[in-house]
Amino acid sequence: MKLESNRAGIMMNTTRGYSSFVPAKLPPNPPIKIDSEMQKLLSLADRKLGRLDGITEILPNPELFVAMYVKKEAVLSAQIEGTQASLVDVLNTSESETNDHSYNEVVEVVNYVNAINWGLANLSELPLSLRLIRNIHKVLLKDVRGFDKSPGEFRKSQNWIGPQGCTLETATFIPPTVEDMEKALYDLEDYLYEDDDLPALIKIALIHAQFESIHPFLDGNGRMGRLLITFWLCQQKILSQPLLYLSYYFKQNRLEYYDRLMAVRVRGDWESWIKFFLRGVASVSDEATDSAKQIIALQSKYSELLLRNDKANNNDSVLLNLLFEKPIVTKKEVADMLKVSLPTASSVVDAFCGMGILFDKTPEKKRYKTFVFREYLEILQKGTEIIKN
Repeated sequence: MKLESNRAGIMMNTTRGYSSFVPAKLPPNPPIKIDSEMQKLLSLADRKLGRLDGITEILPNPELFVAMYVKKEAVLSAQIEGTQASLVDVLNTSESETNDHSYNEVVEVVNYVNAINWGLANLSELPLSLRLIRNIHKVLLKDVRGFDKSPGEFRKSQNWIGPQGCTLETATFIPPTVEDMEKALYDLEDYLYEDDDLPALIKIALIHAQFESIHPFLDGNGRMGRLLITFWLCQQKILSQPLLYLSYYFKQNRLEYYDRLMAVRVRGDWESWIKFFLRGVASVSDEATDSAKQIIALQSKYSELLLRNDKANNNDSVLLNLLFEKPIVTKKEVADMLKVSLPTASSVVDAFCGMGILFDKTPEKKRYKTFVFREYLEILQKGTEIIKN
């Protein structure tokens, strides 16, 4: 696929004999053509995203709900890059240390969660900027694959994108040189705060694609670029919480995701990328809202079950709430969570199994059994199946 100069950027010859892509400043020129199809998609995405954002107002424990959605986004974003870790692995890290999955891959996902939480906690004091992006990237690559590729530092050498083992000569895409990258990054930072009258969802679609074309890090650009979507939407108050796990859509449509980004670079086709992005926002907002409603119904169902149970006590109510934070537990963990003795915790867990809330995940074991809140996990796990390379 031959890249030629277009409205998205120009091809620059380098002294080393290859050509790199230098993104043009945003917004695009000629301007984005908002036709009737894009306008309909924009209206739909805006409406569904607003509906999702309002869901936290009716949730009994919004913090637990948001935390689980963040974990889901982290798993999905890492899986797009080939990480072989599931949501269950992340929720059950003690078991992950001894199973077939690499514990390091679970840590990659945990780092993503930490990066979201750290970034959002610091947005009020340190607005979205190149400095914040570097700091978040450092958290993202801490002690995992890519730790030796200058975490938290913009690259000081040329990188490229293509099949595993490809070279500069055979690469599918060569981002800007270091010098051109630095200018493109400063331009992008300015654009984060530029008022260009473009609708917010179109603007963040441009920002994400531009960041991926700049490819400023030696590793972790895809994950960092997807994090950027969350941070910008939260900073702009379009989302009050990080509820939009857009990686769900990108993973489902992984080839089209990469193709649409590439079409921007090859043909300057911003419009097709934006429409793809808006479809994703609408689709994921719908899915996330439906999941939230199912979770609310599940909470209500089992809260009422406990109320009707004459033998239920405060420990049961507390554990039910805690299971929405930690849906995979051992009896020892329940004892620690409830601050009760192991025999008391064992009785509570057995009662929950009897009511069909918990299920024995390890029936073959006599001791150190693991129990799972299966109905809840089934809601959360949708779309997080591991991609087989």
